[in-house]
Amino acid sequence: MNEKIHQGRNVKRFREMLGIKQEALAIELGDDWNQKKISLLEQKETIDDGLLQQLAAALKIPAEAIENFDEEQAINIISNKFDNCNQPASVFYNSTINPLEQLLKVHEEKIALYERMLKEKDEMMARLEKLIEGK
Repeated sequence: MNEKIHQGRNVKRFREMLGIKQEALAIELGDDWNQKKISLLEQKETIDDGLLQQLAAALKIPAEAIENFDEEQAINIISNKFDNCNQPASVFYNSTINPLEQLLKVHEEKIALYERMLKEKDEMMARLEKLIEGK
């Protein structure tokens, strides 16, 4: 592993880019997780492979992204490609990416996540009610 790569920080970066709160990621990872545990995890330089796979699945990104993302390297690549803005401005006008569609997609994904969380909460409440009634 490249010593400059901080996997915990990468988890935090990707989680924030995806608009996922620590609490939501904890819910995705299961009962053993909470916001504080996610916070501590994001401070770890290296993460065990098994947990890395779980995190990647929860964030819906490849594990390699967490393992290999090097912010300094990415900045160097970007600055080398667009050094001193020598690229013609038309590069930006021909974009096929519609920012509104991207924003809608992110919001739809968030809504789906919240709906899933609500459904899980309802299921948990139903199980608790059955346990209470069973006593």
